[in-house]
Amino acid sequence: MKYLKKSLGQNFLKDENIIRKIVNTVKVENKNIIEIGPGLGAITNEILSKNPKSLILIEKDNVLAEKLKLNFLAKKNVKILNCDVLKLDLEKIVKTNSIIFGNLPYNISSQILVKILNFKKWKPSFEHLILMFQKELGNKILGKFGDNNYGRLSILSFYRLELIRKFNISPNCFFPKPKVDSTLIHFKPKKNLNLIKNIKNLEKITNVLFSNKRKMINKQILKLFNKNELENIPELRLSYRPSEIKPEIFYKITKIYEKKQLLS
Repeated sequence: MKYLKKSLGQNFLKDENIIRKIVNTVKVENKNIIEIGPGLGAITNEILSKNPKSLILIEKDNVLAEKLKLNFLAKKNVKILNCDVLKLDLEKIVKTNSIIFGNLPYNISSQILVKILNFKKWKPSFEHLILMFQKELGNKILGKFGDNNYGRLSILSFYRLELIRKFNISPNCFFPKPKVDSTLIHFKPKKNLNLIKNIKNLEKITNVLFSNKRKMINKQILKLFNKNELENIPELRLSYRPSEIKPEIFYKITKIYEKKQLLS
């Protein structure tokens, strides 16, 4: 296919049943929609068949963006942004009660999710986030405490989002075929999050503690706190490995870290 660029991690969805299932995850009619990585417009066409109020397409590939502009020239409610979503102020263009769809390139999918998790305003303007990931990464995002997949990404995701695994998608549904299965996850923003002031601090805490995820946290935690300060977290044992710390404890550690920063 002449449009294909391996450097952009492009795999175009072709299975019409899967496309319908993705779009039918939520009610699209009369909603403001954003689609990240529309590619050849397979999901885009299905979204438009449901009569959305508006549709913004974010496509990095110049050739595909031009093709999309030609295809949807007559659609007055469609806007195409030819840019890199990672460099775009995505939060600024999300309208109230928006729905975001994305068949994400595998090589940047976690970065896109973290970008959305870092929105400054929370509860954010979007009400649903429907994203496709490589199945292995999807498992890490959905990993709960006690699972092998539990880690930084699941702790960050569960803090701000409700997560629902919808279904897995076979490589046969794409062209070219990826070597792995994909999974679709439906995210909904959580409300009334007052514990942590800045989610970047939670990113820092999880990054430090998971930097040696198979080892006890006794050395890593002392990069953040002195021993006296750790007395404020009696639930935390220095003999724990990162995977043995519950999400609520990570959130509490972050809150204490933020107080420490204010005083320093």
